[in-house]
Amino acid sequence: MSIGGIGRSLYESIINKKEKISVVGLGYVGMPLAVAFAENVDVIGFDVKQDKIKQYKLGNDITNEVGDERLKATKVHFTFNEEDLQNAKFHIVAVPTPVNDDKSPNLTPVISASQIVGRNLTKGSIVVFESTVYPGVTEEVCMPILEKESGLKCGVDFKIGYSPERINPGDKVHTVDKIIKIVSGMDEETLEEVAKVYELIIEAGVYRAESIKVAEAAKVIENSQRDINIAFVNELSMIFDKMGIDTRAVLDAAGTKWNFLKFKPGLVGGHCIGVDPYYLTYRAQQLGYESQVIMAGRRLNDGMGKYIAENTVKSLIKANKQIKGAKVAVLGVTFKENCPDVRNSKVIDIIRELKEYGIDVLAYDPIADNEVVLHEYDIELTDIKDINNVDAVVVAVSHDKFKDLSLENLIQIYRNYNYELQEVAVSLNEDLIKENVLIDVKGVFNKAEAKEKGFIYWRL
Repeated sequence: MSIGGIGRSLYESIINKKEKISVVGLGYVGMPLAVAFAENVDVIGFDVKQDKIKQYKLGNDITNEVGDERLKATKVHFTFNEEDLQNAKFHIVAVPTPVNDDKSPNLTPVISASQIVGRNLTKGSIVVFESTVYPGVTEEVCMPILEKESGLKCGVDFKIGYSPERINPGDKVHTVDKIIKIVSGMDEETLEEVAKVYELIIEAGVYRAESIKVAEAAKVIENSQRDINIAFVNELSMIFDKMGIDTRAVLDAAGTKWNFLKFKPGLVGGHCIGVDPYYLTYRAQQLGYESQVIMAGRRLNDGMGKYIAENTVKSLIKANKQIKGAKVAVLGVTFKENCPDVRNSKVIDIIRELKEYGIDVLAYDPIADNEVVLHEYDIELTDIKDINNVDAVVVAVSHDKFKDLSLENLIQIYRNYNYELQEVAVSLNEDLIKENVLIDVKGVFNKAEAKEKGFIYWRL
């Protein structure tokens, strides 16, 4: 099929608002993308979740990625009616790609999205996938579905491309327009059209990958690389803990060298870093290669929740606390700071492991949605006003709200106080804080100050 049929003319039709772009999947990736495109062209934003569409139409940004005001002002046509997709010719699929319980890729969302787009695909369209997948999924899984559902022929009636999402949820600096965008197409003509469409919103520019498989592979190794590096410093934290050496102090010292990679230990969850490596290793296994380095990093990072829980129990023992029936407050349940996303949050592993010891866990998060946490993990969040008389506090996520706390604030929930955490005059004398355990996963508080004031303090 020549590009004259769909390529140049389609791009020009889009910028002249004679044709529309659709974004399928309006989560932390798709919704900001749709809003960004809508500032230049006509956009249809589709999601199967009716409640989500209702919130967006009301101007409620449940992702906290663009903000309510910008959402209220957007011209995106939000819909859960898949037939509306027939009014678009440039389709962007941005649905999540999670893993199953056995860590194998769960392609159900991207398969379902391909079916929906396929049922509503018209001649002369381009379909671009943004979902993180292993190399080959776009052409070997998604394309045949598009053909089957539409009755059209790829390369003749429509074309496909791949442009991996690089949005960092909660990051207000590296927004969608500020991150270089990898683009690819099934042929050179499609590649140029996909590139030109994305150049409408990507200030940082686009990078033209030589093939769809190269673009798929580039995305999946980005987070695999980060996962391995974080696993390395997590392992260091375990080693140095046994040596009685402060890991952060070691990393600060080593970080003075110009080429030292500055990673910090912590929980590795979310929809990318804690998931993407499994897509790569799964495909490698299919081809007869058993991953060693990547899977070693995954196993180590997946065990960090258990490791933190075990050290919480050890700290309680040091404080002469009875383990069974102890009360522990866990502050923060999202997978990262200042982001309401709880997908694949490893804080849940801490909570579940503590409960295995018979510990009463009270979880609080100022930005997580209680209904989502309850539905996903069967954990009900506790109001901060109802948390008191605890034996230990685990600060699991470094939300700004927690960073603003002083040790004076924190002491309130170790005793029988009953008001929100705020600046109050509380005497941090030795009797008041004696044998209070503080597990500071991300190092929010000053270690020396906490120990000086009598806390039994531990961090990665």
